[in-house]
This record gives sequence, structure tokens and C-alpha cells, in this order.
Amino acid sequence: MHRLTMPRIGFAEAWRGAARDLLLRGVRPCDVIWASEGEDADLFGGQSSGGRGPESVARPTVPKAFLPLAEAALCHAGPERFSLTYKLLWRLQSNRDLLADRADPDVSALHGMEKSVRRDNHKAHAFVRFREIGMSEAGRRQFGAWFEPQHHIVERTAPFFVRRFADMDWMIATPDLVARFVDGKLSIAPCTERPDLPEDDADELWRTYFANIFNPARLKVKAMKSEMPVKYWKNMPEARLIPELIAGAEKAAKAMQDRMPSLAHHRTERVVSRVPLTPEAAQTDARPETIAEARSAAQTCTRCDLCRYATQTVFGEGPETGDVMFVGEQPGDQEDLAGKPFVGPAGRLLDAMLEETGIERGRYYVTNAVKHFKYVPQGKRRLHQRPNAGEIERCKWWLNIERDLIRPKMIVAMGVTAAQAVTGTGEGVMKRRGAIEHLADGTPVFITIHPSAVLRSGDRAAQERARLDFEGDLRALARHLRSLGSQA
Repeated sequence: MHRLTMPRIGFAEAWRGAARDLLLRGVRPCDVIWASEGEDADLFGGQSSGGRGPESVARPTVPKAFLPLAEAALCHAGPERFSLTYKLLWRLQSNRDLLADRADPDVSALHGMEKSVRRDNHKAHAFVRFREIGMSEAGRRQFGAWFEPQHHIVERTAPFFVRRFADMDWMIATPDLVARFVDGKLSIAPCTERPDLPEDDADELWRTYFANIFNPARLKVKAMKSEMPVKYWKNMPEARLIPELIAGAEKAAKAMQDRMPSLAHHRTERVVSRVPLTPEAAQTDARPETIAEARSAAQTCTRCDLCRYATQTVFGEGPETGDVMFVGEQPGDQEDLAGKPFVGPAGRLLDAMLEETGIERGRYYVTNAVKHFKYVPQGKRRLHQRPNAGEIERCKWWLNIERDLIRPKMIVAMGVTAAQAVTGTGEGVMKRRGAIEHLADGTPVFITIHPSAVLRSGDRAAQERARLDFEGDLRALARHLRSLGSQA
């Protein structure tokens, strides 16, 4: 019987070396008892070989899908993480197609472990809360966090925080290990005690942020606890607001309804109907020579029927010599009332993501493919509706004027409507996103999703995945901007 103890740090690499050695010697899974340093051995790991395997292996090989599956499963908190992974490795030597059989108990169990670790990894990304703890001798800000993961994910998740917070020194302590990033170098060590992390100003920012994104009208307590398990609340500064927010949700939802904008006055349609709405009439307008003239002329635009119901035209904003033009879909409810593009929830998300990826919004021109808010009334609410092809084509007259006057070196088309208005087709945006296309005049167009798609992507986990994907697009955009000679 072989007894192997894996270290607390570097266990994945240690397991790979041990498993390879055992396989080369033809050691069956039932003849190995695995243990982790400081933990009890897997008493059930050596009871069954899990099927016939090789007597010995000259050169172990595995399907490509096994490696990421095994790397995640080895992080699982269950004592069988080493034995089960080796058992599958053994069986794969005689059955290369084993992983395709999801009904196999061992395969199913390993996938279940991988899924649980992946979910725990996501929780770390979402729920680690840093607190500032001073300045280093090198002048770098220092931050600390305490997190209690379900599995052994410190080594697996630390590179994510290295990429995201490379400009500061930090540590993430857990009951098992502590990850430290100091002067650009990452280290992992055993955690001897929980660090003292007093509250700082960032705690209040977290509470303010959470209170502002909390939507009482869409509250589902069971779903919220599923995505934000109660076990994490004690280490999250915003969690202290949750009971109060839940208790006042019904009253807050009613207050939201009362604040909703009212519909246009019943006489509005009769007033607007006096103005000719035919494309021919609109086309006779003199073409503006400046952005200021275009903005002023657009206020009385009647090129399509949307002008009858929107509060006002929402024209583009930004420097008139901007290197880049960001194009969205259409104004939302808040943009329609304010008369400015991207000031609602999608605009705030875009601002945050641009700042996070090092792109300065104030340097670039921001507009929409369609300049009027299209909606369907529902009670006191105005529900967004996507513009149709005719409305996009009519409003393209204004978009082309903006392009001619701004003369951008690059256009960023966000979403299906923007892609259709700029490139002529909105099909396949998800396949085209993150890439550069070129118009007939050679102008490069960067395709991505609209930030509102992140907000509408589903539950908290789905939104986080969509947000990370959108962040990846914007980081790719930042690289393209640098190649154009435009400072991101």
C-alpha cells in the first residue's frame, strides 16, 4: 500500500508528479491512500481500482479535456479529490473516451467537484472586500482582505487579483492560506491567524454602491441568497444593509412607481402632427456645417415617427475632434429626460468599465444610432423597445453628419442597432465582438455589446460573467487605441 501526503501549497503540481510516477510503475488506485498535509487521509480512496487499467504505462497520455477538469477538482475540499482524480487518470489509459460518458459515476463526481470549485472561484472574485491598511516603504498603497472559501482555491484565484490590482500591494487571508502581492511579486504562505482589518472609507462606498443598485421592484430573497450566500455576509460591509433593504422593499418599490415619468400630454400628438413627417420633407433641410448646428437642427427632427412621443432629441456629446466615436443604440428613459447620452444605468456602467480599463471617456465623442427614445407605456412606466430597420435608416442621416464632422479614426459600435447603423448589418454581433472591421472608406469599426446587455443578462452570476466579457472587449479596444496613437 502506498501512502502519499500532498503539501498544502503547490498540491496540484505535487499530485501531478506523484500520479505520473505511480502510473509509470503500474500502481493501481486501490493500492494508494492519499492525504493532504494537516488533513485526514481519504480512507475510501484505496477500496476499488474503478475498473481494469494498465499493468504499467510507458508514456501516460490523457485527453485534452482532462487537464483543466483535474486542476479544478484537485482544489475541492473533499478528501477524495486526489484519489478520484488518480482513479480517472488510471481508467483513461485504457478508455480514452471515458470523459464523454457523463453517466459514469466517477466522471459525474469529478464534474460535480469542478463545478463546485468554479462556483467558489466566482464567489471569491465577487465577494472579496479589500480594506486599506497603510502605505509601503516603496510608496504603494496596501490593502488587506479576509475571505472564507469553501474549497482550496487561494492559489487558483490569486492570479485574477494580480491582474486586476497590479498597481497596489495586497493580501487575501483565508483560514488556510494567505496570498500576498508585494512590489509586483505574488507569494502564498500558511495563514497563522486572522488579520485585524478595521473599517475604512471604502466600506461606506460599498454600502452606498449596494444601496443604489438594489432594485426593490425585482427583489427575490431566495435567489439573492443563492447568488450571495449568507455565509459571506459577515465579511461584506454592504451586507448590514440587506435586512433593512428587504424590509423596506415594498415601500421603496411603490415610491419608484410614483417617481416614474408621466406620458406625454394628450395634446402633444395633435401639435406634432402639424409638422410634415415625410422623409422627403426632412431631406430638404440644409446640411449643418458644425456639430453645434447639427445638435440644434436635430431638436426639431421629424424624420421618423419617434419624435411624436419622446421628450426630446438626444444628440451626441464630446470633443468635436475626438479620435474615436462611441455609438450606442438609442436614448433610454433617463437620457430622454436629461437630453444627454449615456447618463442612465447603462451609461454609468460604461463609465465605470472605461475607467477600469484605462479609457478616458471625456476624450471621445459618444452618441446613439437613433436619437429619440422608443418605448411602450406600461402604467406609469416606459418600457424600452428596440428601433426597427426603418427608424435606424432614417436616423442614420444624423449619424453620418456626426461622422463627417467629427472624422473619427475609429468607431466603436455597441450592440446590434449600432452595428447595423454603422456597418449595414447587426447580425452575429456575439461572434463579431472584440474584433476590428473596416468600412468602405477604410474607417476601422470595433464591435462589442451594448452595456445594457450586461445589466439584462440575468442573475448576479450571469451579470458578472457578462461584465468580465465586456471588460475583455474594452481592454482589447484600449490596445487598438494605443496602436492608433490615441491615448486610452
